[in-house]
Amino acid sequence: MGHPIRSAPPRREGNRRDFFRRTGSAAAALAALPMLPVTAGAASASGVFRHGVASGDPLADRVVLWTRVTVAAAAVRVRYVVATDPALSTVVASGAMRTSAARDFTVKVDAAGLQPGTTYYYRFECDGEISPVGRTRTLPVGDVSRLRMAVVSCSNHAAGYFNAYARIAERADLDLVLHLGDYFYEYGTNVYGSVRPTEPPTETVTLADYRTRHAQYKNDPDLQEVHRQHPMIAIWDDHEVTNDSWQGGAENHTEGAEGAWPQRVAEAVQAYREWLPVRDWPLADPKRLQRAFRFGNLAEIVMLESRLQGRSQQLDATIPVPGLGNVFAQAGDFLDPARSLLGDRQEAWLAGRLRTSRGLWKFIGQQVMFAHLKAQGAPLAAGGGLFFNPDQWDGYQPARDRVYDVIKGSGGRRPVRNVVVLTGDIHSSWANDLTQDPNNPDVAGGGYDARSGEGSRAVEFVTTSVSSPGLSDPNGTTAAFVRSVNPHIKYVDFNRRGYLLVDATPERVVGEWWYVDTVEATSAAQTFGAAFEVREGEARLRPATATEPPADPPAPAP
Repeated sequence: MGHPIRSAPPRREGNRRDFFRRTGSAAAALAALPMLPVTAGAASASGVFRHGVASGDPLADRVVLWTRVTVAAAAVRVRYVVATDPALSTVVASGAMRTSAARDFTVKVDAAGLQPGTTYYYRFECDGEISPVGRTRTLPVGDVSRLRMAVVSCSNHAAGYFNAYARIAERADLDLVLHLGDYFYEYGTNVYGSVRPTEPPTETVTLADYRTRHAQYKNDPDLQEVHRQHPMIAIWDDHEVTNDSWQGGAENHTEGAEGAWPQRVAEAVQAYREWLPVRDWPLADPKRLQRAFRFGNLAEIVMLESRLQGRSQQLDATIPVPGLGNVFAQAGDFLDPARSLLGDRQEAWLAGRLRTSRGLWKFIGQQVMFAHLKAQGAPLAAGGGLFFNPDQWDGYQPARDRVYDVIKGSGGRRPVRNVVVLTGDIHSSWANDLTQDPNNPDVAGGGYDARSGEGSRAVEFVTTSVSSPGLSDPNGTTAAFVRSVNPHIKYVDFNRRGYLLVDATPERVVGEWWYVDTVEATSAAQTFGAAFEVREGEARLRPATATEPPADPPAPAP
């Protein structure tokens, strides 16, 4: 998602960027948790380990450990140790691997033989230098009473400082960080943000470009610190390749002038595999990043890939509405059942995971808003109304209906209970009941009662951006307009940057929005914004309060 200030050559303005501009004009027309100190353990800007350390994709008996070395040799051997204490005095695993320019001197090891539900500390050694100490945690098994995670999206280095990452790094009580995409942005300097310059200064197109941009992001001290303190489960969105991508191209890709699309995707994916602490998947299927993580009997997180495998090309919004620009209706090609966001194989995989999951809560980590976002409301029987954004699930309604069929139960199968969708992408905060017909008050006829939440099938929490700009809505007029048309939307904040904290127990899941005061400069301030919860078996949102952290969390990495 993005709104370039300047682009060369000029391109068609993307649909998600339109949303912020159009809803702002329409609205005008329609008139705390104690924090642990961050220590000096992060890597310096020079030396072998200048890009820090990271961990990710935890399982019950293993976790991926990552670093990158800066050396003059053609190839080098890097050693690692894993221990149960911050001083690394009780080592439980160790090993070594070679790295070279062929993988951009990145190091990724799958440290196995670990115990479930356990916090570990690790570091690397190369050429006589040692890395900072990192902290990670394996997944629990059996009866699990609580899961606590930070959810982030849309971290634009050029648009501002990563204060949200710094605040997350200070929370020692988290099990993990969930990154829902746009980990970096492909634009060049002053194209989409002018707070900090980009490296390289031009748009990322080649493998060397993507590697350089990843290296710049990993030099950021706040990004390094969040990686050092918490394991991360990450999925890409579009900007890890380029804006508004689909399986055959992208809005921000010019075939020929910027190379062939398959080659650009292959090189962007290669750099992502090298620079992120994700478990390697078969190179024969390079776009297949979907995977699932189980937290004992409490929860399962299903991560979806919605850009490169099976997404049909976005359709254009062609209905002009004064004050709103172009919108679209669910008609014509928008109702073609062959159009997909995930592709047939991934749709079947998602259905299977939801139907067979043994987790009480089923979290779906994905990129674009699942809930309806309408410019004009109407029941489905009257066409459903007018929609803003064909890049999100609204532009793929038959595909979304197939997911609803799974949740409701179809073909003699039982309904899937306790589904919570976690979303990024839109640079703003949302709490949504999920219903197929939100503007139809007849619950018995498949509609939705906005006051009671009856008719909702699941819920959605949408995290705001780490630093990417949203919409200026200081008086809340745009939010009020959006909610007046979309009764299933219980909370929306367009103004503030930050992160989502998700706290799950067997009784409920709470989503909390925490906001930083600025991204224009480094700042240690944050404020609690709002909280909503879904109770077990209810599938609808209620207002809530901020949760208390667990007592005596594991010690942070020193």
